[in-house]
Amino acid sequence: MAWYSYLIGAILIVASILIIVLVLLQESNTQGLSGAIAGGADTFFGKNKGHTMQSKLKKLTTILSIVFFVVVLAAFIILLFVV
Repeated sequence: MAWYSYLIGAILIVASILIIVLVLLQESNTQGLSGAIAGGADTFFGKNKGHTMQSKLKKLTTILSIVFFVVVLAAFIILLFVV
């Protein structure tokens, strides 16, 4: 095995563990039956959506998922053309 196989494998393992941790840290978006009947109490402009911890976790999860996808795609292309 070449050195880049180990590097790609390590990146994938670290990224997958971080994605799992970040998803588990996020709060649920469901409000239950009372939220479905009464509607959301918060308006879009009422909360500071861009600076909350949940929005930062969501952005980080999205970025890490994109990195994971790109590394898997690169690993497939390398496996397809090199081997």
